[in-house]
Amino acid sequence: MSLKEIERTSTRQELRANYERSGLSLDQVATDLETTPTHVEDVMDLNVVHIEEPWILRNYLNDSLLDQGVTPVPYSRLKGAPSEYWFLNQHRIDQGILG
Repeated sequence: MSLKEIERTSTRQELRANYERSGLSLDQVATDLETTPTHVEDVMDLNVVHIEEPWILRNYLNDSLLDQGVTPVPYSRLKGAPSEYWFLNQHRIDQGILG
């Protein structure tokens, strides 16, 4: 799935907004997703190794927010179930690890 620059900008903003809403530290997110804080930042900026990484971060942030009783900011491109997108590796997403 290739995003236009406007879509990339929106997706970056949405990931960042949900990260900020979560109140979690970058270190905590990195630990939970078995990666480094730098890699989490890269994923929020859509500089990814695997196309599934923004989906993994999205799922993690959504779950964290919902556990806190907070409604996530809706996503304009990372919407629906990742399993609806044939080109995504569902196994990688289900693992929930960025590392």
